[in-house]
Amino acid sequence: MIDINIVRDNPEIIKKSLEKRQLDPIVIDQLAELDIKWRASLTKVDAKKAERNKVSKEIGKQKSESKNDSKTLNLNVNIVIQPIVLKMRNLSGEITALDANTKAIELEIHKLISTIPNILDESVPLGKDESENKVVRQIGEKPSYGFTPLPHWELGPNLGIMDFEQGVKITGSRFYVLSGAGARLQRALIAWMLDLHRRQGYLEKYPPFMVKEETLFASGQLPKFEDNLYHDHEEDLWMVPTAEVPLTGIHMNEFLEYEALPKRYTAYTPCFRREKMSAGRDVRGIKRGHQFDKVEMYIYSKPEESAQELDKMLADAEQTCKDLGLTYRVIQLCTGDMGFNSAITYDVEVWAPGCDEWLEVSSVSNVTDFQASSANIKFKDENGRKDYLHTLNGSGLGLPRTLISVMETFQQSDGSIQIPDVLKPWMGGLEIIEKETE
Repeated sequence: MIDINIVRDNPEIIKKSLEKRQLDPIVIDQLAELDIKWRASLTKVDAKKAERNKVSKEIGKQKSESKNDSKTLNLNVNIVIQPIVLKMRNLSGEITALDANTKAIELEIHKLISTIPNILDESVPLGKDESENKVVRQIGEKPSYGFTPLPHWELGPNLGIMDFEQGVKITGSRFYVLSGAGARLQRALIAWMLDLHRRQGYLEKYPPFMVKEETLFASGQLPKFEDNLYHDHEEDLWMVPTAEVPLTGIHMNEFLEYEALPKRYTAYTPCFRREKMSAGRDVRGIKRGHQFDKVEMYIYSKPEESAQELDKMLADAEQTCKDLGLTYRVIQLCTGDMGFNSAITYDVEVWAPGCDEWLEVSSVSNVTDFQASSANIKFKDENGRKDYLHTLNGSGLGLPRTLISVMETFQQSDGSIQIPDVLKPWMGGLEIIEKETE
């Protein structure tokens, strides 16, 4: 979340960022007014508490002075301190009311500041929506075939490795079942990606797939994306929408040693999202669903090194596409298409020849100190300096779109699918997927 000190000291930075996102900056003025009220109320509370302490000392003094005269102690003390005790009670009542008012304003501030997205990096290109995103580079040419390539929603069922009817029967729309070599291919992709990122310098984690509400707030998923999350109300646990959430939660409310940074993690989780999906091209096949698998990369960085860590993470995501032999391109998101948490984002899209479209498989973002502020994650350097560190996240890669591109890119004229060389060890040496029967 945004640091309230920026609202106090340099609100124009946030206003400018909101305007670039095509959002109304008036929220910063509203927040500033609430902050003034909160600080005024806090000052009143502190003054009343100081007065109460003074009165308390006066009561103690009167009792102490009357101790030597045991005959008149009770009478003298009662006469002298009764009005002081009454004043003490009145002050306590005022303090209770002021405390309640201060906490109410503080809650309003928290709710409002939780709706403000991260401050954009100056290098993010201006644009109204995704149509104005910038293509940074394309690696590889779109493959050509001596036949018309099939989309995965035909290719998979024809081979007996993908069944949409079973998914609907078991759960409902937007679910499917992978079978045989199809299920194994999905598993191979996940295992290979984790091993690749481990070699790239990431420590593998296997986090819980359910988290506390606090963890979702810390990662910036709540309150903004509440409607898209699955919630178990009885246990008050939430299904993870991405491994980014538990990887943020690992170091909540901690100080990390400056010399130990960066910390780089990778993790696999299924992801659960209650997305609103319209009918049509965008939801055909397995491109979008309420449950999908993803391998995540996550970095805790020194603030001054987060830009170079972003370059590394993007290169690592690209290497995943290169090693698979997929044609891909890198897109820099414009101001009108930026995510809530991100200061700067690059998307990696792979080409799917059967679908005849580019599919996003990774979104690599520098979140700066936005999540660390919410999660209260700080560093402490050798000079005793304490501050929020920076976090970065990126898919490495997201499935099932990677699976789609692999299936459609390596399909053959007879409807079979060749296995990319890097995946063969994880496929038990299988080199080609041919029609399967149960």
